[in-house]
Amino acid sequence: MAELKFSKDGRLLFTKEMKKEYTILCPMMAPIHFQLIVNVLNNCGYHIELLTNDGPNVVQEGLKYVHNDTCYPALLVIGQFIDALHSGKYDLDRTALIITQTGGGCRASNYIHLLRKALKKAGLERVPVVSLNMSGLESNPGFTLTLPMLRKFIAALVYGDALMLLDNQTKAYEEISGESGRMVKKWTDALTKQFNNGQGLSLKQLKENLHQIVHDFAQIKVNRTPKIKVGIVGEIYVKYSALGNNHLEDFLAEQDCEVNVPGILNFGLFKVDNRLEDIKLYGGNKAKYVVVKALMDYLLKMQEILIHAVKTEPRFLAPEPYAHTKSLVKDVIGYGNKMGEGWLLTAEMLELVEQGYENIVCTQPFGCLPNHICGKGMIHRIKAVDERSNIVPIDYDPSATRVNQENRIKLMLAVAREKLTPRQTEKNL
Repeated sequence: MAELKFSKDGRLLFTKEMKKEYTILCPMMAPIHFQLIVNVLNNCGYHIELLTNDGPNVVQEGLKYVHNDTCYPALLVIGQFIDALHSGKYDLDRTALIITQTGGGCRASNYIHLLRKALKKAGLERVPVVSLNMSGLESNPGFTLTLPMLRKFIAALVYGDALMLLDNQTKAYEEISGESGRMVKKWTDALTKQFNNGQGLSLKQLKENLHQIVHDFAQIKVNRTPKIKVGIVGEIYVKYSALGNNHLEDFLAEQDCEVNVPGILNFGLFKVDNRLEDIKLYGGNKAKYVVVKALMDYLLKMQEILIHAVKTEPRFLAPEPYAHTKSLVKDVIGYGNKMGEGWLLTAEMLELVEQGYENIVCTQPFGCLPNHICGKGMIHRIKAVDERSNIVPIDYDPSATRVNQENRIKLMLAVAREKLTPRQTEKNL
């Protein structure tokens, strides 16, 4: 067993010796994206396992070790970790945890401290926690975020967005059940192999791969029967995590809907864009501005390639460029609203309505103030801008029952069905 070492402030470190023999557990959020990212980490010499444990026991573990007033995503992520550690599946003397740390004003920056406090309370303080961050908040001798890793992470997010978009627009209509899912698996394996060989990362290779991915999904036979089109927005964890939103996408599929979940790339652009604005407004290192601007331009170029690839097949609807998404909230909400998902949440709802997904579920952790302001708080304003909008805000919290959540969504869908006239159906398809 590796010797336990501590930082000057008493934090248990993840050492180089641990890298060789420890299994690192990663919480689940967006399945396609996270599987690609975990595969990247495994190829870099780490032994990462993506957690899939679900169910009420995860919530109970979270409630047991996290203060109940803490936001729901923190409770679930920590509950999922402790549930896994208590499962008996892992050697607790050779297991570590990894969690992102943004460094922003959102409470998510403090999840890592809440996690360590919970581990101590559960008698698991010998389990080290690795911070995945780009802000220099924490460092560990046995874990280093390198530029090649970061490049693969970014590529994984772009490919993940493409696979998620094409899967959602295909599986609702596929003639052979599961064929779209099998295509996602095929390309996840193929991209992982490319990443392992240092391929699929250049803009040229990205373009070639995305065109081929779109072409392959277009070969899947579909029967485009009329369906209600529903968009999902909200706080990033409950927006993507089936654990966080009570398997919302599965429920909407059972209700015979086509789902549209805006990708993670726009969220990344939003965060980088905010850094640029901060430097412009408050000053900062010029060299840092140049680096952040280069990253912004790189991400925008990748988004442009993604959009162009999707547009090569008429059956698919491509996302809008970031600049257009941002323009939608001009004179609707201020660009200074950038805590959490900020103005981007409002913009995504306006974009979904514009694209024909006017029926929207706005997922919100109870007590998440930024999202209640920029999500639920903007519904009336969005309705005034585009009267087609049919939005239902849903709070997710340990005390919120799944039956109540689904009943409220069913009421929104009932309104949507009334609007699903033959003329509108033809337009939306």
